[in-house]
Amino acid sequence: MRRRHDRSLGRFLSIALLAIGLFGCNSGAGDVRPWTRDDHDPPNPGEGQGGKVAARPVASDETDPGLIELAWQRNCSTCHGRAGRGDGPQGPMVRAPDLTDAAWQDRVTDGQMADTIRKGKNKMPAFDLPQPVIEGLVKRVRTNRAR
Repeated sequence: MRRRHDRSLGRFLSIALLAIGLFGCNSGAGDVRPWTRDDHDPPNPGEGQGGKVAARPVASDETDPGLIELAWQRNCSTCHGRAGRGDGPQGPMVRAPDLTDAAWQDRVTDGQMADTIRKGKNKMPAFDLPQPVIEGLVKRVRTNRAR
């Protein structure tokens, strides 16, 4: 008697789940609209309707601080750490210098830092970055100088 009840309950649950699957997810035809590019690909920053780029006045010496921070996170922080102290995950292995050290900053010019970023040095690889980004990274290092 118990097995017959368990089988009946199992069949009932199977039929209920099948019915929910077939009919419960059926949306009406009025809910469907044609797919557009905007449904999948968000527009690029500064891009308006129809793929036209909106004009944004930018001073020639202006570099987006977010771009500088992104370049730091992607290229520098692995060895030099968030603040440039040489405490990134790879820092000890490659003996990354503490870029905040006042004595180190006194020895190195902005031009030398820019050349090292562009060409690499010792275990540091070269980074093919635009000149304004390199200059922004140098400024970032200078602002983190230890007092």
